[in-house]
Amino acid sequence: MIEGQAARVEQEGEAVDRKPLLPVRHPNQDLFICDVLDAIPKDDMASMEHPVFSLATKPDKAVRRYEHRGTVVDIVPSGLGLATIHDKDVLIYCISQLVAKMNKGEEPARKVKLHAYDLLVATNRQTSGEGYRLLADALTRLRGTTIRTNIKTGGQEETRVFGLIEEASISRKTFDGRMQDIEITLSEWVYRSVISKNVLTLNRDYFRLRKPLERRMYELARKHCGQQDEWSIGLELLQKKCGASSPLNVFRQLVKKICAKDAEHQHFPDYAVTFGDNDKVTFRNRSAYLIEAAHEDDEKPFVDPETFHDARTAAPGYDVYALYEQWAEFWRDSGKPELKNASAAFIGFCRKRAQKRPLDQRRGAYDDDY
Repeated sequence: MIEGQAARVEQEGEAVDRKPLLPVRHPNQDLFICDVLDAIPKDDMASMEHPVFSLATKPDKAVRRYEHRGTVVDIVPSGLGLATIHDKDVLIYCISQLVAKMNKGEEPARKVKLHAYDLLVATNRQTSGEGYRLLADALTRLRGTTIRTNIKTGGQEETRVFGLIEEASISRKTFDGRMQDIEITLSEWVYRSVISKNVLTLNRDYFRLRKPLERRMYELARKHCGQQDEWSIGLELLQKKCGASSPLNVFRQLVKKICAKDAEHQHFPDYAVTFGDNDKVTFRNRSAYLIEAAHEDDEKPFVDPETFHDARTAAPGYDVYALYEQWAEFWRDSGKPELKNASAAFIGFCRKRAQKRPLDQRRGAYDDDY
């Protein structure tokens, strides 16, 4: 029994006690792929809410079923196993690119054309030959994993059977065989979420989280806590929503370990996570401010709460509410010009400030040779 539990821990990538964050593998990425960096990481809310992706770090070939409040999700693996939470980086990147196009007034298409190198850099993955091989495997698992669900996307509910991507085509460089350009056709289910703007911003440090369980917990916190001061969830329901296969007693220890490590390092993006009495896990917004406080003065341009998450990503380490006050003052001093898109203007202000004076935001505190 103990050996079996240990195997499940290893499967979920929790067995090795290492530094909590991966290093920033590409610290100078903005010098080479500014357009990619402008695409703020976005995730679709349907897969943030439900455990579509496996937490395993080894091939997971188990058929899974998730039921909660009338929602049913069946996940069937391919020959390489279920799509994993790390494979989801590909979808996040594609969604981010489409949202960026929409923000520029362009019409998004289901087929996304991208450079493999840009994807690897933007998601903090290795750009070695192994990194490209892992990306090819991720595409295969995303195409092969079959979902059957009645989840609503774009306000519609229907039972659908689909892959996470419809297809992917790869062109390779001739001299070393590494993929260069990729075309990914998203499933109608994912595409519908994007065009309906059922998406949320992710902190870029999401891609630095080593442990699959931490990535999944962050998704849930981002979805449910958002701009609230805090959000609590019972351990059993958290386990269910994470899609963790460990026994409850093992899962409890994994979560406690994450909470203890966050108390020590404060590495969990955006939210502090604690384990309390009665098996309650609480996520507290690390920001000391509320969105409403930023809008107390009607003379300031209004930006929606999601924009402040975008601002944190555009200006890592900065107090985005202080930036908002500076931007609003600049707007007033400029004669209060009409803003076609106040949110886009504020994000542009934050990005320029960060480019001129970048902050570390704990960068390097956990860097290692992994």
